[in-house]
Amino acid sequence: MVLPRVSIIIVNWNGLEDTIECLESFKKISYPNYEVIVVDNGSEGDDARILREKFGDYIRLIQNDKNYGFAKGCNVGVEDALARGAEYILLVNNDTVIAPDSIDELIKVAQSDKNIGIVGGKIYFYEDPQVIWFAGGSINFWAGRTPLRGQGQIDCQDFGKVVAVDWIVGCFMLISRDVLLKVGLLDERFFFGWEDVDICIRAARNGFRILFAPEAKLWHKALASGKGERLAGIPLYYAARNHFILMEKHWPKLQFVTSILYYLLTFPKTATNYSRLLHQRSASKYMLWGIWDYLRRKW
Repeated sequence: MVLPRVSIIIVNWNGLEDTIECLESFKKISYPNYEVIVVDNGSEGDDARILREKFGDYIRLIQNDKNYGFAKGCNVGVEDALARGAEYILLVNNDTVIAPDSIDELIKVAQSDKNIGIVGGKIYFYEDPQVIWFAGGSINFWAGRTPLRGQGQIDCQDFGKVVAVDWIVGCFMLISRDVLLKVGLLDERFFFGWEDVDICIRAARNGFRILFAPEAKLWHKALASGKGERLAGIPLYYAARNHFILMEKHWPKLQFVTSILYYLLTFPKTATNYSRLLHQRSASKYMLWGIWDYLRRKW
């Protein structure tokens, strides 16, 4: 059997050490028919040169002239891969480490039904390898919530089955060529965050199935020291702004209204939780800034 060609897209932005560790883990994978495309998103240092020297022909390196965000950074790589015949695209965050057989497991699930368009694996915390960070996502259109299944729980048999989910996180997302040709690429307005939920909604509404494959495993540096300091409150800005972009784009009017009310009612608690989790005293400031830019239509 001829295995489908998989193009792995990794976006690097000032994350050289993480990207190197990520690529070293990919060199150990068992799946034979793949390529790795690294898109350097205008890193400030010598990231692109060092990656080229260290990995040579193992990677296909694309250099952007500035930071275009995760969505457009990925799209640059996706367009390049599709033009050269990729059958599947695997989006992977650079601050991750993959298990050797993960792509085999993703492809096995993806190929089990022609209507399967997006597949994601089980993601653990890098800092706590048995604790789940993501095992599929659901969507509550009335509350505007997109909870992560299994987050913070020790891995167990409850997360050991292939199941249908509403969305897969862009940190570890396999997308078929058919999905991308039919529904389009990532929406670049999002820049960073929620573009994964958006493309899953579009795929589902076009008849594609979205599945969680538990035997495909990845470890994500979600709690890495220094991450909060480097990014400050910017992720909170995009989380708030893009949340509203997503709801406006996909929510029916009544559910959009109820979701806004729920957001406003829970805002104080959410801001407090983010401040504690990310060690950011000014969480509410960044979130309100994001909402303000949404209202100004500033993408």
